[in-house]
Amino acid sequence: MAKSRNSRQEAIRNIVRNNAIRTQRELVEELRDQGFVCTQATVSRDIADMGLRKLHEGMYVLAEDMHLQRMVSEFVVSLEDIESQVVIRSRAGTAPGVAAAIDAAELTGIAGTIAGNDTVLVICRGRERASKTVKLMQQLRNYRK
Repeated sequence: MAKSRNSRQEAIRNIVRNNAIRTQRELVEELRDQGFVCTQATVSRDIADMGLRKLHEGMYVLAEDMHLQRMVSEFVVSLEDIESQVVIRSRAGTAPGVAAAIDAAELTGIAGTIAGNDTVLVICRGRERASKTVKLMQQLRNYRK
């Protein structure tokens, strides 16, 4: 049972990071699409256990991503994926903080970051991961408190 719960919660992490999930029902449907059979009550308990938060705009975000969301929404100016890398332009002097927030979030498929003054280079494990990273960063950037 614990393994099933852990697998489901890992799936929830991936779903929330890769989709704009606004309701528990949407989360249940996404889990079903991935082969998990669960009720809305189960998802509600998982949300509480995992410390998921809802942004002002209604999108669920992982607690560990809240700092990343704040950094991205306040300081990131532009995003570009190039092959398996992501170039993030930020306000002057903020790139080290943005890079640290990305590293702290331990996002799947990111090998690491390199920061200058106003640019962060994110090294991803493949083209698809770079594209997903840009999508996530754009979602976080557009959801301001």
